[in-house]
Amino acid sequence: MSRMRNYQTEAVIIKKVKLGEADRILTFYTPQLGKIQGIARGVRRPKSKLAGHLELFTYSTVSFARGRNLDTVTGSQTIDSFFSLKNDLELTSCAFYIIELINQFTADNIENYRLFQLLLETMRQVSRGKNIGVVLRFFELHLLDLVGYRPRFDCCIACKQNLEPKTNYFSPSAGGVICSCCASTQPALRYISANAIKVSKWLLESNLEMAERLRIDDELCKEMEQIMRVYLSYLLERELRSTSWMDTLNSKP
Repeated sequence: MSRMRNYQTEAVIIKKVKLGEADRILTFYTPQLGKIQGIARGVRRPKSKLAGHLELFTYSTVSFARGRNLDTVTGSQTIDSFFSLKNDLELTSCAFYIIELINQFTADNIENYRLFQLLLETMRQVSRGKNIGVVLRFFELHLLDLVGYRPRFDCCIACKQNLEPKTNYFSPSAGGVICSCCASTQPALRYISANAIKVSKWLLESNLEMAERLRIDDELCKEMEQIMRVYLSYLLERELRSTSWMDTLNSKP
């Protein structure tokens, strides 16, 4: 039985690439279809009626007509524009980071409804501009969990013994915490504090609403951020482009 020629889905726009003089190839993350691409014809023209509904970060209902290679966007209606994400540089940089992670850790046409919900909820929380550091750490940890790279903080990943509140290390290659006794057997370790282990473990067992209320000091948040960066870079085998922009904004007085 052939697929329907026309279809519609909710979607968050996570990437756009110019094509020709007036078109764009857009990447969407959807609740039932996973990551898909489509061509938006004429969307870069000044009078395009679709342009405002197909901006990065926008949550829209999008209609498509199936094509031989790429499906064509035939209509779109904004559900949530996440206006604040596009009008505050710090929030914009965070949103770019979120969608880059989604794009890098997903393959085309693989449904992951829980990941779509995580994306949407995180965008909503970040758009409020409150406790962003903790919200991003929650997002990173739960993204990794949902795509099969959940880091282990409950025991030493080498010997399986409970972790003592003393010197422990995070191993990107092992995907979790290594105790001091096993440290000599693992390469490229990074020190991780007892508080970072405790908070990371708690975040993995919490929901986003609970996480948004958690208050931790800047030093601990920075430590957790750096550990996640090391792990994400190891898994992707490269640095994320959006992190350099975030660092530049954070370094400004």
